Amino acid sequence: MRVRPGASRTRVGGRWGDEEVLGVSVAARAVDGAATAAVRAAVAEAFGVRARDVTLVAGERSRTKVLEVGVDEVTGRGILARLLAGD
Repeated sequence: MRVRPGASRTRVGGRWGDEEVLGVSVAARAVDGAATAAVRAAVAEAFGVRARDVTLVAGERSRTKVLEVGVDEVTGRGILARLLAGD
């Protein structure tokens, strides 16, 4: 996913660029891990899981992040497709 810290509001959805990269905007600034924590919370809410079920795999200090969401694959793919579509 591609993160936009310091946004006016938190939002999960839409594509970043022409690829299947999920866009995530968070109001938190990229200071001391605040934006990453906000991304985990926002993604958890979007997927209907607890924040502790969202694990950062890569991109701790980058706007491009890879997260693992603790949800079954079929459900996760369906939610991801809906979020990529911007719904």
